[in-house]
Amino acid sequence: MEYRRVGNCGLEVSEISLGSWLTFGSAVDVSDSAKVIEAAYEMGINFFDTADVYATGAAEEVLGRTLRAIPRHHLVIATKCFFAMSERPNDHGLSRKHIFESVEGSLSRLQTDYLDIHQCHRPDPDTPVAETVRAYDDLIRAGKVLYWGVSEWSAEQIAEACGIADDLRAPRPISNQPNYSIMRRSIEASVLPESKRLGLGQIVFSPLAQGVLTGKYCGGAMPEGSRATDAKHGRWMQRYLEGGELARVERLLPLADELGISMSQLALAWCLRDPGVSSVIVGATSGEQLAENCKAAGQKLPADVLEKIDDVFAPPGG
Repeated sequence: MEYRRVGNCGLEVSEISLGSWLTFGSAVDVSDSAKVIEAAYEMGINFFDTADVYATGAAEEVLGRTLRAIPRHHLVIATKCFFAMSERPNDHGLSRKHIFESVEGSLSRLQTDYLDIHQCHRPDPDTPVAETVRAYDDLIRAGKVLYWGVSEWSAEQIAEACGIADDLRAPRPISNQPNYSIMRRSIEASVLPESKRLGLGQIVFSPLAQGVLTGKYCGGAMPEGSRATDAKHGRWMQRYLEGGELARVERLLPLADELGISMSQLALAWCLRDPGVSSVIVGATSGEQLAENCKAAGQKLPADVLEKIDDVFAPPGG
């Protein structure tokens, strides 16, 4: 495993991190989840990402039960808040009240005394950014959160948060968690360069485009038990399967074959080609699947391969 700093801060995370969206507490049973988490640690993964809303807290509980057996200082645990956890009026968003209460709930479910990174799962148009920044400043001073980050924020929103943090002499966010893959490159236009300027690292989700970039759906295949055949967990996939997208993914197959690597390794290594990306979050239902993904760590793609990928999935403005 290879490790990178998150933006300009001193925290180091594994290039491959383990996520829990659509897996732990929902699609994968507790016993199998524990095996995957333990395997991840043995493979050198130190970064585990989750959110309070994943399976309405169950994902955090599954992680907490397994990770408590591992020395805490070996781990980087990140979670998030924003989405509604109930129908109660203050149980959502980025208000001071909700952030404080969300952190307390996550600490309990994860069975830990502190969170390495707590992230704003989405921007909140109903809460002043200064209120959110001050909440994190106080949580960091209290030792309950070490760093804070954002997810799916625009370049302008990230810059505003950093400017307010500087004015308040509070900690800036250290990370942004965007949707980023060969098939989804929009952050390259403004979010990625602005984050580099301000010192934030990218912790990217869906680097395999919901599994489409593994190549298993090429030719219109729908493997039994795959996410695309699951009405509940596959409902976000359709956007990756429409408009000739699969035909373009098929054009990447020879590139992986020429390098002697899998499609998933090609896709993950492509994301990691940019030093602004600190880690790529993968989901896994087995140790074997995770081991395959971990081989992307430290993998360098030749310049001509990167050019050929650009020809298939052009960068913004390309």
